[in-house]
Amino acid sequence: EVPDFKNALKQFQKLVEKMVTQKTKKRLGLYIEDDDEIDYDKFYTTTQTLFGPDVKDHNVKAFFRKISNNLDARTEWCEIFGYFIGESDAMSSQLKEENMVFLVSEKQQISHAVVKRQDVIMGIVKVPHLDFTVTASQKGVLTIFNNQRLLRPCRVYPFYFHQDTAWITGCDFLPQLKYVVAVTERTVIVWDYKSKGSQSNCFIIKPMENGLLCVCTVTMSDHLAKDNILMGDDKGYVHLLTVTSDHFGLKQCKGKKESQLQVLDPKTFNIVKRKLHDDWVVKVKYISDLNCFGSCSSDSIHSFVLDDIKRLEDHLPVKEFSVPRGVNAFTYCGKAKVIVTGG
Repeated sequence: EVPDFKNALKQFQKLVEKMVTQKTKKRLGLYIEDDDEIDYDKFYTTTQTLFGPDVKDHNVKAFFRKISNNLDARTEWCEIFGYFIGESDAMSSQLKEENMVFLVSEKQQISHAVVKRQDVIMGIVKVPHLDFTVTASQKGVLTIFNNQRLLRPCRVYPFYFHQDTAWITGCDFLPQLKYVVAVTERTVIVWDYKSKGSQSNCFIIKPMENGLLCVCTVTMSDHLAKDNILMGDDKGYVHLLTVTSDHFGLKQCKGKKESQLQVLDPKTFNIVKRKLHDDWVVKVKYISDLNCFGSCSSDSIHSFVLDDIKRLEDHLPVKEFSVPRGVNAFTYCGKAKVIVTGG
């Protein structure tokens, strides 16, 4: 069995090298897509064939994302089995302890364990007018902090796809409906944090067509019962989802005090989408000062898009910028009137 395992490792290394080469060429605009392209499905299937059932979906997914987000990242084959090589036991222990603390500022910490070990915060959103902060962890914990104190954590809602938990990839706050919104790979979560007592209402919009990677709220609506949500996915599409109070008319059950969860069909919502990038959409943001939305990707050709939100519906040409190896982050400074991007 040892020679077979060594051979599997060699084939896996070749698979990783080939994938990195393809993605590097793609981000430079030199790669032509064909049937030999290694996407996640092909990477997962090949890895399962090489190593069998000992390889779990979420570990393969984490490995694939690590490479996709940083082609120069150092990887070890043991990571696909859920094992990681640390510099020392002391350092590993220190990192685990730090992961259990939510940093509020340089001088203050909240010692409440918002995320458990082997879990990380994926999104932090400040809601100034309500004086609280929303966080979302990768494994599904939504939490609200008010005045630097823990207000109330949402129950953990695990969503299982192929017997593995789907990761939360981002969160935001809906200012009109006053709900928390978060996204996983095929799901939009809407949490009514105002639920009283031990009852917590959560609405699940699924299944979405592609894997959702980021989310933000469009803050231009004056309609008191409507919010618009921007989302980016793993196929290069930017989605615009409109939600109203009518969508979330919860049917109360007498005598039930536990959490209620309702699954809603995406077909009942107004959703428009447009393909703006040829790689993952890693961030979307609505810039109210400019009345525009921005989206960015590791795509070297369609790296950064900045235009009116109407472009998602009318399919007219968009204002876009090309950056070698793409754009992974951006922000807008109103005082300086500049947009800063990071690759």
